[in-house]
Amino acid sequence: MDAPDGDWRLIREEARPGPMQMALDEVAADTAAEGGPWTVRVYRWDPSCLTMGYRQDPDSVDWEWCGANGVDVTRRQTGGGGIYHDTVGDIAYSIAVPADVVPGELLDCYHQLCEPILEFFSRIGVDADYVSESVPEIHHPACYLRELHPAHDVVAGPADDRRKIAGNAQYRRNDAVIQHGSLTFSVDAERHLGVFDDPPIDPEGFRDRVVGMDELVDLDRDDVVETLEETLAEWATASEGSWTDAELSQARERADEKYRSDSWVHEQPGSRS
Repeated sequence: MDAPDGDWRLIREEARPGPMQMALDEVAADTAAEGGPWTVRVYRWDPSCLTMGYRQDPDSVDWEWCGANGVDVTRRQTGGGGIYHDTVGDIAYSIAVPADVVPGELLDCYHQLCEPILEFFSRIGVDADYVSESVPEIHHPACYLRELHPAHDVVAGPADDRRKIAGNAQYRRNDAVIQHGSLTFSVDAERHLGVFDDPPIDPEGFRDRVVGMDELVDLDRDDVVETLEETLAEWATASEGSWTDAELSQARERADEKYRSDSWVHEQPGSRS
């Protein structure tokens, strides 16, 4: 499925703290729902950040390690396990679009919005697709170590060594859909495992499960980011765009009130309506 026709804007990679990036995803969804431009964007986590899944138990996080190693922690609006977003090794994207122009069924919508991501991998020479068969879970709190499912988990590499390369998720907000994803450029297994409390796997085992683009193709990060931006722009027929002052103000407020708040980040799973 192609992108729905609409007034799309491309926002090129910007480096911001995790709480602000999560708030900007919400603001982009609100803008799309209210009749403003629809958004495809690329972003970078600065500083590196752990995003917990919506209902993830905060006790699964090694808070002391994160604080000592300069890793920010927030909670996503989307479910699933936690993801360590390295400021260099992770490349993030999001797509915000009105809900009434995409399929109402979750997986159909997910697959439509993943199309430019699979196309991007193809353009940089990475053989990526949905995993062909289920792979057992290793550690439930970690997104990249959960069960791999053919319906939605993207893996890459040669046929005899297919490993997870991306984590994608979506949610609906105020008549809009937001899909965001983490694309692995390089793997820092020690730091990825360090954010979790007592993971039952060592860095070598993590690297057996997760692959970075830099292991598969000889491209620098700037070139990869530019290819992702151009692929998203072409898929959506998007014009070069930027945030308005009002959007940035709303996002700063939401980041402070929600994504940096103890009640959001440290809240126990299942206690939120």
